[in-house]
Amino acid sequence: MNSPFNDLRLISIAWRLDRLRWVATAVLVEIVRRDGTCMWSEPHDEPPWSGEQLSDRELAERLCAGCPVQDECLELELRTAGADTVGVFGALPEDDRRDLLMHWQQRGERAQGGD
Repeated sequence: MNSPFNDLRLISIAWRLDRLRWVATAVLVEIVRRDGTCMWSEPHDEPPWSGEQLSDRELAERLCAGCPVQDECLELELRTAGADTVGVFGALPEDDRRDLLMHWQQRGERAQGGD
């Protein structure tokens, strides 16, 4: 069960994502692929966490630190994966994103597709 502090934190994140509600999903994909710090330039490069055993929370903190498109990534993942989310997206581990989903869905409908 979530603590009241965590619920308030998640509600705040859901409100913050409202600015992206009418951005087309295809545009979010483009932004995250282009500007996401997790999208390292060389596919054969090892990620900076390679060889370490990190929890999802630790991975989110390390991988997403300073990423300029955390909100766009999070919005995209909530739209496309919903409750089936796994891994780390938008600087949140999957448990936090699942808890966020209800608050996010209560904020109303979102843009879809490429329009």
